Amino acid sequence: MTISELNERFAMPGALEFDEHDGLPRVQVRLASAEATVYLHGAHVTHWQPAGAKPVLFLSERSEFADGKPIRGGVPICFPWFGARSDGHEGPPHGFARLQEWELAFAALLPGESGDRMHLTFTLGPSELSRSLGFDEFRVVYEVMVGSTLTLRLTVANLSGKSLRFEEALHTYFAVGDVRETELTGLESARYLDKPDGMKEKTAPGEALRFTGETDRVFMTNVAPTMIDDTVNRRRILVEKTHSATTVVWNPWNEVAAKLRDIADDAWPGFLCVETANANGDAITLEPGATHAMTASIQISPGSDIV
Repeated sequence: MTISELNERFAMPGALEFDEHDGLPRVQVRLASAEATVYLHGAHVTHWQPAGAKPVLFLSERSEFADGKPIRGGVPICFPWFGARSDGHEGPPHGFARLQEWELAFAALLPGESGDRMHLTFTLGPSELSRSLGFDEFRVVYEVMVGSTLTLRLTVANLSGKSLRFEEALHTYFAVGDVRETELTGLESARYLDKPDGMKEKTAPGEALRFTGETDRVFMTNVAPTMIDDTVNRRRILVEKTHSATTVVWNPWNEVAAKLRDIADDAWPGFLCVETANANGDAITLEPGATHAMTASIQISPGSDIV
């Protein structure tokens, strides 16, 4: 669908319009309560900014915006696997969902007590790429609800006659003033796999998580909400979730960041990934005809000193 066709079908004057960046169509949402940008490529939320706040999501200035390439930053969708594919078959890192153009199926402006919300629904079905990777009988629906809270719901349906096993993640990059001055609470004393240390299973300390080096931790069987204490920006970001048993926390630090061509060498202190997921031992198995919905809800914590 062209930009003009999208605008003709879905645009709402002053609230919702479509344009493109480097040839990729995107949705621009502007409300009194918040603004946001979502690309059809990957159904990728790259920007969310509540009224009176600084942007909450980090987007790399070196990110590639091109067919077949993932966008670096914002909220990439990882599906149907997380990280490297582990079933013995080949496939792109984090699956194919973030590399595909999704279809916008629904858009509506909904009134609310804390201001208007924009409800967007994107869908993804089998494609030439997914079929080449062995996935040809599924449907994914992604709901993006933009307002003073950003709510993201990923629903997977198994349309096949056999069970479907998959991993999933909303790989959210949060913008922080300096990750070295940031704390994360909600994961105290939780078990995790430490990727930089050979996936050894460890237990987190019984205090806020602080960042002093490369961090890539997969917190297992963990449904707790988390709070990012961004001291430099003088705000707290609350992340709540449902039907997600995995929380992933990641920052590459300087040495790993230097190897990533789509992140500037000096950009790593400006973000912290706290990911809502079902991965590794928490992978989902759906029986024929079944569905599974995972939700992440993000907001500036009440009482934060928003600047």
